[in-house]
Amino acid sequence: MTSVELRNVVAGRPVDGRRTFPKHSPVDGALVAQVHEAGPEVVDAAVAAAREALAGPWGSLPVGERATVLRRVAERIEARFEDFVAAEVRDTGKPEHLVRQLDVARAALNFRSFADTIAAQGLDAYLTDLADGRQALNYAVPKPLGVVAIIVPWNLPLLLLTWKVAPALACGNAVVVKPSEETPSTATLLAEVMAEAGVPDGVYNVVHGFGPDSAGELLTTHEGVDGVTFTGESRTGSAIMRAVAPRVRPVSFELGGKNAAVVFADCDLERTLDGLTRSIFLNTGQVCLCTERVYVERSIFDRVVDGLAERARALRLGRPDAEGTTTGPLISRQHRAKVQSYLDLAIEEGAKVVVGGGVPELGEDLRDGAWIEPTLWVGLDNSSRVVREEVFGPVAALIPFDTEEEAIRLANDTDYGLAAAVWTTDLERGHRVAQQMRVGMAWVNTWYLRDLRSPFGGVGLSGIGREGGTHSLHFYAEPTNVCVQL
Repeated sequence: MTSVELRNVVAGRPVDGRRTFPKHSPVDGALVAQVHEAGPEVVDAAVAAAREALAGPWGSLPVGERATVLRRVAERIEARFEDFVAAEVRDTGKPEHLVRQLDVARAALNFRSFADTIAAQGLDAYLTDLADGRQALNYAVPKPLGVVAIIVPWNLPLLLLTWKVAPALACGNAVVVKPSEETPSTATLLAEVMAEAGVPDGVYNVVHGFGPDSAGELLTTHEGVDGVTFTGESRTGSAIMRAVAPRVRPVSFELGGKNAAVVFADCDLERTLDGLTRSIFLNTGQVCLCTERVYVERSIFDRVVDGLAERARALRLGRPDAEGTTTGPLISRQHRAKVQSYLDLAIEEGAKVVVGGGVPELGEDLRDGAWIEPTLWVGLDNSSRVVREEVFGPVAALIPFDTEEEAIRLANDTDYGLAAAVWTTDLERGHRVAQQMRVGMAWVNTWYLRDLRSPFGGVGLSGIGREGGTHSLHFYAEPTNVCVQL
């Protein structure tokens, strides 16, 4: 694998950083990139470029023209589809088929979806009858929030980046993006696509680096940033809130999750097992929506445990382009050390390992990768740390319950509140239980099925605000109400 050099992008131009840092493949440890870390001067320049672009024609561009630009970006992503696939696979080690079907396809769709959303957006308007017989017209004019800092994680780097950049640009903002240090490639490539699509210089800028004492902290504390949107760990979200508090800047956070699935005895068992396998192990469990707690009605508990174990053993770990690969590595050996610490903790807490529980033997050529076995536990309860804390790996604890009320109580017994899934053929119960989940999103007999217009986000430690369709526009635009007495 040939390594590349990735620079920051400011006003459409590549810019060197204060130093470079290596990015290694999670598949085999090979060097894939030398990345330029942005220091204060580069971050200052990126924010200044964004503010200049905002003050230029971009900020006042008519909505229809902005929508046209977004559609051109989608077209250019599709034209360079293979380049994006290669970059995303190089950084993440995901199976190639998953990157094609999910990450890159969704990136183009995000731009088209928000182009349609902004083009269809109307004004809030109210005609008021006054007491003296006169009337007043109130209407709200949406204006760009300003310069938006966009900080995205490493698990779905391109998908989540475009999920934020597209609505931000749709509303007329300029952005400074900080991708994760683990996945710098597609954010950099997107800068080329922006230029090819005719996005003005300075509207989209990229700064590389880390969090504390690096690009992340420099960006979130910058006086020229008008708002911050972030997806990632709850702890990092708290740090960003502290950083923006002195300037009272708005934030939009999609944070961690310790998501539950509730499985009733009347479920369609095969469909449920297939759905649980996907919700536990997709992207090696590195999705904020993944299921880490599975509550199963006692009468079918053993059947669910055995069925999930069989499916977990059938997963095939391997190189992204290898035929039959279903599961890639974790993002890094550092993250694997964290997941391993929870595997050890589970044993200390009395778990019985049903399947997995360690590091697989995959051969000498993959020895330096960040591989971990898909793992299922029984014998734990809600008092266990591994049931309460987000692991962010291919793991789940299976716990029996006896009544619907108990299942709801157990599922809601968490500081997080992102997503839940309910598996039952009794749709009345499905509706009833889903509505009692203390989460931002609840599925019935499915998982990760999304309409991009619907609200996406969580409660508690899982975040602040909602994304998706017009819900995203509420963060990226600020209304000015105009009142005219008629």
